[in-house]
Amino acid sequence: MLFLPASPIGSEYLSLQAFSDNTGINRKPMKTDRPTIEKLFRDFEGKHVLILGDVMIDAYLRGKVERISPEAPVPVVQLNKRENLLGGAANVALNIRALGAVPVLCSVIGEDQRGQEFMQLLKDDGISGEGILQSDSRITTTKFRIIGNKVQMLRVDEEMDTDLNDREAERLLDKIRELMQRLPVSVVIFQDYDKGVLTRSLIEDVIQLANSKGVPVVVDPKKKHFDAYRGVDLFKPNLKELREGLKIDIDSGDIESIRSAVSHLQESQSIRSVMVTLSEAGVYLNEKADGKTNEVLVPAHLRNIADVSGAGDTVISVASLCRALGASSWLTAALSNLAGGLVCEFVGVVPVNRQRLMTEALELLTDSGLKTG
Repeated sequence: MLFLPASPIGSEYLSLQAFSDNTGINRKPMKTDRPTIEKLFRDFEGKHVLILGDVMIDAYLRGKVERISPEAPVPVVQLNKRENLLGGAANVALNIRALGAVPVLCSVIGEDQRGQEFMQLLKDDGISGEGILQSDSRITTTKFRIIGNKVQMLRVDEEMDTDLNDREAERLLDKIRELMQRLPVSVVIFQDYDKGVLTRSLIEDVIQLANSKGVPVVVDPKKKHFDAYRGVDLFKPNLKELREGLKIDIDSGDIESIRSAVSHLQESQSIRSVMVTLSEAGVYLNEKADGKTNEVLVPAHLRNIADVSGAGDTVISVASLCRALGASSWLTAALSNLAGGLVCEFVGVVPVNRQRLMTEALELLTDSGLKTG
């Protein structure tokens, strides 16, 4: 999700537009009250969120560039710092934890050195690794970013994107069944990076399991299995993923075409809600329930953008907790939109700051702002 650079927080609030039906657009600004926001954040505490998907290590090699290599016309980076961070679905787990909830991370990594490093990173960040399986037939995905003079110069990916074999998929499904039987899981997130952990059969089995327990399912999709998430509660592609998944060409400013595409997706896949992140155009959410359609378009807030990496992970984290707690479509979209913007103000992949998100929500999404009297 991209947000436009702008003035500091609180200097401008863009009106939230609501689509009530097919007759036109209701442009009346929408807000909630302070107690609703405060209760929502309190209720985040302790909620168990099962996150299933591709995990990885984001590795950073940082240094300075002062010369060109004599071997080839490329810069030489003099390394002075190495840093390994949790990435992929594990970054969603970091966001869930930062919001006060309990991440239950499930994936498959390699029985390799990177796998050991990944498990140590989980431990260091206070995230349980009981849902992580290791396989001698896979490697642990690692993305190496080479940074010279504070500029990314090259990325090297060490990965495999073949599907889990039948034995690995069955082991993972068994683990998920055991965790969902033992823990009070409030929502399931599919976080797909097309690296092979999410197979079609596994997706179908986990959706069926969640539905049998009345647990909502939220999806952050990729192209390969875009059409595999039939019957989920919330489906969150960005505009690029929507284009690729439906094989259509849509501009972020063409809201009527977006509405039509989303409606087709909902009907063909029996999806209750679709939330599309539209970069600088904000977030569009369409919910169909009890024979009614509720649509909201939340424009992006103006911000100073440093890095958009990881914003989608933050958006799906906030949206999943909102769905688990039965928040309205508007509040789900508006709060997710705020959270995605917040993390874009920092360089690198960082989890959302819970207190700052709550402060912005009280200021921008309520009638009274931060006033208490």
